[in-house]
Amino acid sequence: MKYKYLTLILCLFSITDVRAQLTDTVAHFSLQEAIEYAQRNQSSIQNAKIDEEIAANTVKQTVGIGLPQVSGNLNFNDFLKVPTNLLPGEFFGQPGTQVPVQFGVKYQSSFGLELNQLLFDGTYLVGLQASKTYRELSSKSLKRSRIETAVAVSKAYYSVLVSNEQLSLLDANLLRLKKTLNDTKALYANGFVEKIDVDRLTVLNNNLETERENVIRLLDLNVNLLKFQMGMSIQSKLTLKDSIAGLQVVQAFAVSDTSAYKNRIEYSLLETQKKLNELDLKRYKSQFLPSLSAFGSTSQSLQSNNFGTLFDRSFPTTVIGFRLAVPIISGGIKLYQVRNAKLEILKTQNNLVNLKNGISLEVEQAQTTYRNGLKSLENQNRNMELAQEVLRVTKIKYEQGVGSSIEVTTAETSLKEAQNNYINALYDLLINKVNMDKALGKIVY
Repeated sequence: MKYKYLTLILCLFSITDVRAQLTDTVAHFSLQEAIEYAQRNQSSIQNAKIDEEIAANTVKQTVGIGLPQVSGNLNFNDFLKVPTNLLPGEFFGQPGTQVPVQFGVKYQSSFGLELNQLLFDGTYLVGLQASKTYRELSSKSLKRSRIETAVAVSKAYYSVLVSNEQLSLLDANLLRLKKTLNDTKALYANGFVEKIDVDRLTVLNNNLETERENVIRLLDLNVNLLKFQMGMSIQSKLTLKDSIAGLQVVQAFAVSDTSAYKNRIEYSLLETQKKLNELDLKRYKSQFLPSLSAFGSTSQSLQSNNFGTLFDRSFPTTVIGFRLAVPIISGGIKLYQVRNAKLEILKTQNNLVNLKNGISLEVEQAQTTYRNGLKSLENQNRNMELAQEVLRVTKIKYEQGVGSSIEVTTAETSLKEAQNNYINALYDLLINKVNMDKALGKIVY
């Protein structure tokens, strides 16, 4: 019995250990892997895929309208009171009177089949074309969702990288400042410096530690934002494979591309919308045409005053025919529908022109902003290197007794400011790079 309990306890521990391992599993993603993960798991993309399936089903539904429509029917009537009509008495040798006569029997039943087939309908033919275009529109909407997701994941990924870089700089600053603070405390203990020198460095150290805690919290927030954009559970653990050092920036630019709008999914979507509007106009015009359909039906009628003999005899009926519907007067409804459809096409054409100009302006702005960002990053990087050199020289002067603690704290503050400017410039450049690629239509999925 003891061995059984021991085995059970060991099993429980092993299950707990497995669950802990699953919980502690850390996902490592590069930027491309993060985007691919989002393409599979982001809810907006999944909904866009569902919309694409709905569009496919709508196409089949529209096709089904022109296929044969067959229906069956079954009817049973029990006349508790058989209908009675009054007939002239002349039919029965009783002139001048009206004789009540029952028509029909107590029990009646019928069953049959009915077939309808559309032969010609202009709106149906146009509807077939429109349904395929609608499916094309849903596919492009899915593509737009994929592109927007890739942009959002890229920006969130870069935010995490920049936060990591900022944290690395702060850690280096803290390590250096703590050493300076400890050295100053030792000099103060031996009477070589004043207490105010220690206090100044202590204030800087406290401020850096507080800033580091803030950056850590911001980093956690950015990681959670990245998980959200990827469609990953917030409780999951995520680390990044890429680093700031591994990123490459483009220094040169080609001549402004005036045809970049052709690569943009937004422009393609609007073109498809114009096709739908044109088909809408065609559909309204086709309402002036007649429609033709064929039909056929067959049925069996059963009648009897006695339910037991109801099914002894049947009376068949079969009919086939054509049905032609010719529109004559509609009160001007169809005419104004055609006019409004033409106006919708004009609106779409205006939107296409406006979108084309807007994309060209967006490309110019994105490229200009990116160029400025490159120059700013280069300048801030030089400033940071200069601030580091100033701090190094200032510390040497202070240690040799020819400098003051104020110069050291000022140099430390200047370095921190230069690093913050560098981080901001780096973040702006990375985001501007994503915006530029999006404007040029280079982000394709």
